[in-house]
Amino acid sequence: MRAVGYAQAYSFKYSPRPGTPAADAPDQVPEPVKAERLARLQALLAECQETFNQASVGRRVEVLLDRKGRHPGQWLGRTPHNQAIHVDLGKEETFADERGGLMTVEIVAAGPHSVAGRPLMRARDSRAA
Repeated sequence: MRAVGYAQAYSFKYSPRPGTPAADAPDQVPEPVKAERLARLQALLAECQETFNQASVGRRVEVLLDRKGRHPGQWLGRTPHNQAIHVDLGKEETFADERGGLMTVEIVAAGPHSVAGRPLMRARDSRAA
């Protein structure tokens, strides 16, 4: 995982599916072992995600802002790399409707699960579509 540098991945414990060869295989991995392996995997994923987020600081990207955040003037969305992002638009009333849209931002901060962006320019107005 470190060699590839995954930014995200979905991971689950194996569970037998009736009718598959694996479901009837002897020597099934015990649940506590599955849980411990999944926890280790997800901890490594979190480490890789934070490393990727930190490396994104300073980049300019076009983001899809699709919903208002919990703070006034804040919008939430996704980067092209599917990172959760929050952008403080302040009193940018021309953007502040319910539909959001695309905007070019500079990533200015990173946390373990998301990044923060500073608006640079409006890319496209989703209301025009």
